[in-house]
Amino acid sequence: MTAAADTTRVGLVVVSHSDMLANGVAELAAQMAPDVAVLPVGGTEEGGLGTDYGAVVEALADADAGAGVVVLYDLGSAKMTAEMAVESADDPTRYTVVDAPLVEGAVAAAVTAQGGAPLADVAAAAEGASGETPVAADARPALHLVPDAVSAEVPLTNEVGLHARPAALLARTVAELDADVVVRYGDEEANAASVLALMGLSAPGGRSITVVATGKDAAEAVRRIEELAERGFDD
Repeated sequence: MTAAADTTRVGLVVVSHSDMLANGVAELAAQMAPDVAVLPVGGTEEGGLGTDYGAVVEALADADAGAGVVVLYDLGSAKMTAEMAVESADDPTRYTVVDAPLVEGAVAAAVTAQGGAPLADVAAAAEGASGETPVAADARPALHLVPDAVSAEVPLTNEVGLHARPAALLARTVAELDADVVVRYGDEEANAASVLALMGLSAPGGRSITVVATGKDAAEAVRRIEELAERGFDD
C-alpha cells in the first residue's frame, strides 16, 4: 500500500478479482506517482478469486486524504461491488467509479493525481487512457511553426530512454506548468502530459527527441525537460 503525503491529491483504489493483479497494478501506478495513495483490493476474504465489499469500503476511506478517490476495476462484478461501496459512503460524491482499462487507466489517473488535479480530471484521465497513443507527426498542426513556440532537440542520456518511470517524470513536470508540450520521435509525436503516449513513442536511450512547447511557461517546460534528460531521468 502507498499512503498519500498531501491532502490535495486524489487517491486511487484498484478493485480486482485477483489479489496479485490488484497489487501489481497498484504497485505500477504508485511508481508513477509516489505521493498518491494507491490501494489494491483483490480477491475474497478467504483468499480466493472474487471481490470483497467490506475491503473496498475500508480502502475507500483509507485512500481518501481529502480530495476524493477514483476507483478502477477489472471485471463487471468488481464494478458492482465498487459501486455498492460508493453508494454506502456518507458522501458518495467524493468517490468516482470509472470505466477504464485497468492498467492504463490506473497509470494515467495516478500521474494526473500526482500533479494535484481535481477528482473530475483524474477520473477523465483514467477514462481517456485507452486513446492515449502517439499520432503521426503530420496528422497534427506543425507546432514548430506556431509563433512563440519554444523547441529543442533533447538527447536521452539514460540507457532505456522513455520507458515508464522517465515518461512519468516528464509528464509530471509538464503538468505543473502552463504550457502545451509535444514530444516528437521519428515520424510520431505525443502529448507530453500523457505518460502512456510518451511510452508509446518507444524512444530509446542514446537517441534524441524533439520537444516543442507553447504557452506562458513554454521556455520553462523545455528547460525542465532538458534538465531531466541531462541527469538521466534519475535512472
